[in-house]
Amino acid sequence: MSGTGAAANLTRLSGRLLERGVLRYTPAGVPAIDFRLGHESEQVEAGNPRKVECEMSCVALGTVATALSQWSSGSELDVSGFLAAKSLKNRCPVLHVITIEFVEGNENGFQTEEQDRRQEKG
Repeated sequence: MSGTGAAANLTRLSGRLLERGVLRYTPAGVPAIDFRLGHESEQVEAGNPRKVECEMSCVALGTVATALSQWSSGSELDVSGFLAAKSLKNRCPVLHVITIEFVEGNENGFQTEEQDRRQEKG
């Protein structure tokens, strides 16, 4: 799969934190955490409303992983990131979360320090 130009790979999803692994560290010392996000919504497809439900395997690294490690199952999240294969042998997609916003119990949500820096620059 090669081509010219940049290929789009941006995913945004909201849902509930279904389960979260234990905070671990990569061999380079970067915090990492695996989690599952459950999504429910109504979407319009071919002009008709459709109830949509799915679960997405996700991984977060760095400050996003550290922030997520403090939250429990059931928390409402908005996440964005990119899709990648779980491994060389397992080609199922995993959402690699770059930004996360915790929307439960906080009118303005929670943003990581990385997101705060981006907002200050932009």
